[in-house]
This record gives sequence, structure tokens and C-alpha cells, in this order.
Amino acid sequence: MTAQDLIGTFSIIGNNQNADNDENSYHGSLSLSLDEHQRIIAKWTIDENQEQFGKGFFKNNILVIKFIYKGYNDKMYKGIVVYKCLNKDILEGFWSEELGNPKFLGTENCFRIKNSKTILN
Repeated sequence: MTAQDLIGTFSIIGNNQNADNDENSYHGSLSLSLDEHQRIIAKWTIDENQEQFGKGFFKNNILVIKFIYKGYNDKMYKGIVVYKCLNKDILEGFWSEELGNPKFLGTENCFRIKNSKTILN
């Protein structure tokens, strides 16, 4: 698998970085593209209202992305996510941000969104 194989849009399901993960789940989408140096460019849309951006790299079926987003009171939050690429359509990850609870990791699973064909009668 190469970085080019990961380009596209994924549906995501995740849990936040805290003790009560079941009560703090989220969903959204992740779009992956490449820059001129074949590095990964990422954009997440979480729960339809929060955007996060990141850059990273891919090697040995592992994708690592440093991310940043604007949170409460316009404060910038930074973190890192690591995905194990099970195949080009399924990514299994964990993440941590600098101001999150250091006792816990967030989790995130990504499933490629494929174009659907409409069948006309």
C-alpha cells in the first residue's frame, strides 16, 4: 500500500480522550490528499460543526498525522493521531491532544466512502 492509495474521503466514528468514552463519542468525515512532497494532508469535519486540519506521513501501513483545531474561546488545540491501515478502505486509530487527559487515548475508526451508483428503471 502507498500514500496514494489512501487518498479520498472516509466516514469516522470516534471516542474522546477521557475516562467515559461511551458518553463522549463523535462522528464525522476525514478527507485525505497529498502535497507536492507526497505527504498526507488531512481535514476532519467532526459532528458537522468542527473542522480540524493536519499534515503527516505514511510508512509500513502506518499513518501519522499532527493535527490542530480551534476550540473553546478560540483557543488552538494540537495533537497527534496514529492510524493502522488495515487496508486502503479501513483505518484504525488512536490519538492524543496536548490538553487532553494524559491517562487516556482517544480512538477513531475510518471507513472509506465509496461512490454509489443509482440504478434507474
